[in-house]
Amino acid sequence: MKKKSTTLTLSLKRKWFDLIKSGVKLEEYREYNPYWCSRFFVKEPGFKDWVHVRIDYTELVFTLGYPKKDDMSRRLVFKNPRIYIRTGKPEWGAEPGKPYFVITWDAPNVEEKNVSTDNLREEPV
Repeated sequence: MKKKSTTLTLSLKRKWFDLIKSGVKLEEYREYNPYWCSRFFVKEPGFKDWVHVRIDYTELVFTLGYPKKDDMSRRLVFKNPRIYIRTGKPEWGAEPGKPYFVITWDAPNVEEKNVSTDNLREEPV
């Protein structure tokens, strides 16, 4: 039986979306808390606490805010996301010394990464 493709979709503010699109930001962070544990791990029957049975995502989609389904200009798609628990980089939005779920992905082709960062905006969408 063919394994079902599982997609992890995360919405971002413009600043982080543009940095990822340009190839500058190479990892994304989510707080290490029960909400994100429930998205990245499954709870085994009979266990009271979260058991680290990781959900295997095959695709990662970043969206700029919450776009319409057919608006591909506000979506970035990457393959083979990986999730780690560790601290992140403050220049990419992480608080120093705080543990996060750190999401990384396979880099796209060089042609797809060749995007200027000159017009990055700081305000959220």
